[in-house]
Amino acid sequence: MLSRLTRPRAVAVCAVPVVALLATAAFAPLPFSLTRPGLTANVLGENKGTPVITVSGAPTRDTTGQLRMTTIEATNPDTRVSLGDVLDAWFATDQAVMPRDAVYPSGQSVKEIEQYNTEQMQESQDAATTAALNYLDLSDKDIKVTLKLADVGGPSAGLLFTLGIIDKLEGDGSGGDLTGGRTIAGTGTIEANGEVGAVGGVALKTQAARRDGATVFLVPKDECSDAKSELPKGLRLIPVTTLKGAVNALTALESGKGSVPSC
Repeated sequence: MLSRLTRPRAVAVCAVPVVALLATAAFAPLPFSLTRPGLTANVLGENKGTPVITVSGAPTRDTTGQLRMTTIEATNPDTRVSLGDVLDAWFATDQAVMPRDAVYPSGQSVKEIEQYNTEQMQESQDAATTAALNYLDLSDKDIKVTLKLADVGGPSAGLLFTLGIIDKLEGDGSGGDLTGGRTIAGTGTIEANGEVGAVGGVALKTQAARRDGATVFLVPKDECSDAKSELPKGLRLIPVTTLKGAVNALTALESGKGSVPSC
């Protein structure tokens, strides 16, 4: 036999499964990673006591200013992220919630992910060397470039590695530095042909860059809108799509001649 419930009782009874569902979700692991601004490193200097860029087989020049590659820090791939963690990060300006698969390859163990990131970094370094030497019309048979950056994986430092090699070998081509003495940061993958690719996490990387003194940030053009979403005061965005475009923009910025693109 069915009996009618008064409205208050009906609401109370119907709320029970909702409350139970929310309670379960609050403690159940979710397929997200929590990210925040990570370390930055000056590729023209040293990292943990070791030069980031070492060149043999060609004379190098002393440089001023900095070229800082940027990173984000993410929770470990096996970290349990709950609904409460997601909500806390959602309302924080210095954190972001990203799908775990967007940060780490899916279906892989922690060890496999670490190996993958190491391989991505090595491929990025190889492409950076090739792109820089191609840009300068130099042969990799005569010149050896060694890149070392501890505790960082992935391909997103490619553009900054390439610019660092060019600055150490040739600067702006007229005796000056690509940086113009500034602290310039950025992100972006690099292909051997000089094409710059998107990387993700740029809104957090701009915060890391400004925190560490950068006033200019090179960003893949397709990620301009993301970079502007949480842009720190005092940081100028320069969109890039190619290595040549990045060098031209920095040269124009340094000399005050020519146009400097903006997002």
